[in-house]
Amino acid sequence: MARAKSQFVCQSCGAVYPRWAGRCEACGEWNTIVEELPETSGVAGGPAKTSGKKGRMIQLVPMDGETPEAPRNLSRIEEFDRVCGGGLVPGSVLLVGGDPGIGKSTLLLQVMAAFARAKLSAVYISGEEAIAQVRMRAKRLGLADAEVALGAETNLKDIIATLEAGPPPNVVVIDSIQTMWTDTLDSAPGTVAQVRTCAQELVRFGKKSGAAVIIVGHVTKDGQIAGPRVMEHMVDTVLYFEGERGHHFRILRAVKNRFGPTNEIGVFEMGELGLAEVHNPSTLFLGERGRESSGTAVFAGIEGTRPVLVELQALVADSGLGNPRRAVVGWDSGRLSMVLAVLDARCGLSLSGQDVYLNVAGGLRIVEPAADLAVAGSLISSLSGKPIPADTVLFGEISLSGAIRPVSQSESRLKEAAKLGFKRVILPKGPSGQRAEAEGLELIEMEDLGDLIAHLSVS
Repeated sequence: MARAKSQFVCQSCGAVYPRWAGRCEACGEWNTIVEELPETSGVAGGPAKTSGKKGRMIQLVPMDGETPEAPRNLSRIEEFDRVCGGGLVPGSVLLVGGDPGIGKSTLLLQVMAAFARAKLSAVYISGEEAIAQVRMRAKRLGLADAEVALGAETNLKDIIATLEAGPPPNVVVIDSIQTMWTDTLDSAPGTVAQVRTCAQELVRFGKKSGAAVIIVGHVTKDGQIAGPRVMEHMVDTVLYFEGERGHHFRILRAVKNRFGPTNEIGVFEMGELGLAEVHNPSTLFLGERGRESSGTAVFAGIEGTRPVLVELQALVADSGLGNPRRAVVGWDSGRLSMVLAVLDARCGLSLSGQDVYLNVAGGLRIVEPAADLAVAGSLISSLSGKPIPADTVLFGEISLSGAIRPVSQSESRLKEAAKLGFKRVILPKGPSGQRAEAEGLELIEMEDLGDLIAHLSVS
């Protein structure tokens, strides 16, 4: 029998090469290319041997048919259920990633205890900790009375055989996928081939048994889930558990969800007894706003379907360096450079000789361009030394011409601002007669950045 032809796979990005090389041309990493034998199953390792038998006919149905809504299993942890789209769908597979020590295992242990208390069968398989360590954490969190079945194993075949031996559980946690291995491959645990194959086996088990499978994944230094990118395509939902080590809160963010909205967030606060839900994150991100200070602006943003108000802080100071500093925390540094260029080219505010520091209070990371107007307002306020009134919020996108463009979901932003007691909103100019006074708010509409500079200089 002819020996199977080997291939060389980068363990960082999954790129395949016909021969060994010291440096991966795809990701640029050194000494990450390892020889692997391709799988022969025809599923993940290429086409299998074909037989002479023809395939069977499949049923084709019209698109306008009625399909019942997928049932949900609720954990009663509202922030977790919100991010998942209203609970876990039976048979779905979730991938949870996050930095080491951020609290992934703590969160999932609390979630599994909540499912168990809701009379659902829950199984927690740890490949990184012994059962005694998991029990110690559960006791510290006050979860020891929850009927969660614990297991410590890394052999995936043994895990699946155990789960298939009895009635299928409702929810299964695998912590983590990088520690799992199968003897069908010669490579070590954590390699691209092992992670891909083990994830595929877990997806197959979840779809066949109807159990919701939650897979924990390590992240790389760039913040991406380690392993082959195809793993994120195989699962139904991808969640990232985020947070700054200097802050006490954590954010669970959905970046992919086949059963709910993407970019939805759930906010938790880390305490002595684990993670506690934060039902109104706007009050957390605004912090203490007892006095007005220059360089601060409140942005009315949207995270998934949830409106969130967050404080932006800017500091513009004279620089003694030949190349002034641009430090950004919680926002895109390229977007800040664009706003600075527009202020210089379109409004005559030269900031090329100043150091610019921008911070999103509370550690939240903002990705939507609607924050442009609030960032520009905080920069103008810091440069002029005149504070923006504390009862004012801003939102709007800035174009390269200096015009302020409308953004989506304005009504939700206005309602959140009114609920938290704000009185004024600086926002893009909309069609005449379309936007009325909302909830007692004074709406100040702007067409370009010149209007904003004029308004802040006299306010």
